[in-house]
Amino acid sequence: MDRIDRTIVVPGDILSEDEKRSGEGTYVKDGRVHSLLYGFANYRDNRINVIPLAGKYVPASGDHIIGIVKDITFSNWIVDISSPYDGLLHISEFPKRIDSEEMSLHLRIGSSLMARVKEVDCTMKVELTVNDRRLGPIKNGRLMEISHTRVPRLIGKGGSMIGMLKKELNCNIFVGQNGRIWVSGNEDDMDLAIKTILLIEKEAHTNGLTDRIVEFLRVEKGSRS
Repeated sequence: MDRIDRTIVVPGDILSEDEKRSGEGTYVKDGRVHSLLYGFANYRDNRINVIPLAGKYVPASGDHIIGIVKDITFSNWIVDISSPYDGLLHISEFPKRIDSEEMSLHLRIGSSLMARVKEVDCTMKVELTVNDRRLGPIKNGRLMEISHTRVPRLIGKGGSMIGMLKKELNCNIFVGQNGRIWVSGNEDDMDLAIKTILLIEKEAHTNGLTDRIVEFLRVEKGSRS
């Protein structure tokens, strides 16, 4: 039996035993539909969608994010992660060994970086790492920011939306769970990428979005010819 429409759910909640009902804001594990988000579960037309609640990004272990260095201490970079909580990037989590007096040579105040949330403890101390070849300082391209609640829609089920965008836009795109996004490519491609991502943010709650984005890109790319 279905639960009452618009039940508040949290990530990991089991929403259905029927994986065919998986909709936006959900994922399937072991044949069950789970919530991907904090939000309202909407049970309609034999589908389950989770509508995210508005609010600030709350980091979780394993999240990939984009941060901006706001301060440097003896052994940590203090990082703004677009959250009520700052991130701490310890010198030992940098991909190569450096001395504390060299920290500002690699990441100075105002530097942007792609990072992973390594751990979040019960006091909301957020430890970051960039010890991964896919992560580290951002030295080119453009940064933009959308609501973190729209990130699952931008990524799409199984990465379908972001995969399509990378292919169609000929850009590198890194989507942070905190809503910050890095785009790298030629100027025209980056312009179109940003325009498309903003459209997805605006219409994330609507049905048939993927088809509309495909058509939008077809028209926009056709107008360049």
